[in-house]
Amino acid sequence: MAGPTHRPRPAPPAEERPPARIHILLAQEVPVGLVFRRGPSKQVCAIGWNRANDTFTVGQWLKGRIYERRSDLSPDGRYLIYFALKGKPGTDQSTSYTAMSKTPFLKPIGLWEKADSQHGGGLFLNRTTYWINDERSHKAVTTPRDLRKVPHYRGENSFGSECAGVYFLRLQRDGWTLKEAPAELEGRSVAVFEKPAGAGWILRKTAHVTPLNSPDAHELVNTSAGTRIDLPDWEWADIDRNRVAWGTAGKLFAAQISEQGLSEPKQLFDFNPLRFVVRTAPY
Repeated sequence: MAGPTHRPRPAPPAEERPPARIHILLAQEVPVGLVFRRGPSKQVCAIGWNRANDTFTVGQWLKGRIYERRSDLSPDGRYLIYFALKGKPGTDQSTSYTAMSKTPFLKPIGLWEKADSQHGGGLFLNRTTYWINDERSHKAVTTPRDLRKVPHYRGENSFGSECAGVYFLRLQRDGWTLKEAPAELEGRSVAVFEKPAGAGWILRKTAHVTPLNSPDAHELVNTSAGTRIDLPDWEWADIDRNRVAWGTAGKLFAAQISEQGLSEPKQLFDFNPLRFVVRTAPY
């Protein structure tokens, strides 16, 4: 007797799907960015952002999880370091690794395998020098040519070897000031960072030490005027040259800022319609 037939459940209508989650890396020397677009939870896409003209180039998809807070973009925007996990953590079917690729693709030109989902990722110290987070827990498979690896990076200011151990160092390197060291807030450990936004405003970021899928919280503060604008829907935000850029509900926006606050926002891109496609890197 034949067993019951199991039919795949149809995808929910677009209006019922949860919005994509986005996190963005900004190159510090050129107007280039790299967008991580996640959704469903085990699918992520790397997308190049030309910040000079706000055009976007889809790179590659990965069926798995990329830990965006352990990732980094080189100052010239050419290379990406990321930490990835495929499969369920702690099982024989899981695979984790730190990789370096050419933006905006994910095909490794450097690969360091791991046996678990702990630690991993890394940072660029300049265009040609990089650091791997807890390299001792990795097994080097291949290393990129013409780039130099250093064994330690600001170890005396360590925030551990998980997400905060890379992310908090990246924020400070990229112009964010640590205003409040990690402390308990409503039962969770967070740190507060600030960056000048222009016209007397400060962009304030409250970041979780252990994200657990919780995005950063943001607000704009004008200390001279005693004005504060809470921005509960912003999951990512930064200063892009002379404007504020932020992500919310799977979309990227930007706006100029004046003494009165933000001008009318401009939507730069909606990442929600993107769907998984197998793409080959051109290298």
